[in-house]
Amino acid sequence: MPTDIDQILKKSQEACALTGAKLTSKRKNVLTVLLTASTPLSAYEVVEKYKNQFNEALPVMSVYRMLDFLIQEKLVHKLETAGQYVTCAHIACDHQHESPQFLICDRCHAVKEIGIKKQIMAELEHSIQSTGFTLMHNQLELHGLCERCQNKTESSANPV
Repeated sequence: MPTDIDQILKKSQEACALTGAKLTSKRKNVLTVLLTASTPLSAYEVVEKYKNQFNEALPVMSVYRMLDFLIQEKLVHKLETAGQYVTCAHIACDHQHESPQFLICDRCHAVKEIGIKKQIMAELEHSIQSTGFTLMHNQLELHGLCERCQNKTESSANPV
C-alpha cells in the first residue's frame, strides 16, 4: 500500500479518535477501497472491490452503514447525482474545509473536489432563503468534461 494512503489512513484514525468515533478495521478497509479507486464507486462496487482486495465478503447493507459513518466523519462524500462515493480530497489537511463542489467528467467519470468560499455560500444561502426554500445540503455537483477528455476530443477532431 502506498505511503500516502498509509498516512491518510493514520490521519483518518486520528480524526475519528478526536470525535470519539472508532475507525474499525472494516471501515478502514472500505475507506482504503475508495482511496485506491480511480473513479467514484457505488456501494455495490465497493462490495465487489472489498471482496477482491481483502478476500472477505461484506453485505451491501453493512457497506452502506460504513459509508454513512465515513460521510459523518467527513472522510467520504456521496455524489448525489450519481449515487456514488468518493473520498474527501482534504482528509489529510489540517485547515478548515470549505463547502465541497464536485466537478464530474461525464466521459471518464473523474471527479475533482474544490471548495466554495464561505462568503459565496453565505450569499447563495441568503438568496435561497429569500425564496422561502430551506437548503438541506450545500454540496454542488457540476458535470462537464475534464481537461484530459477535452484534449482527447480536440486531438481526434484535428488529426495531424
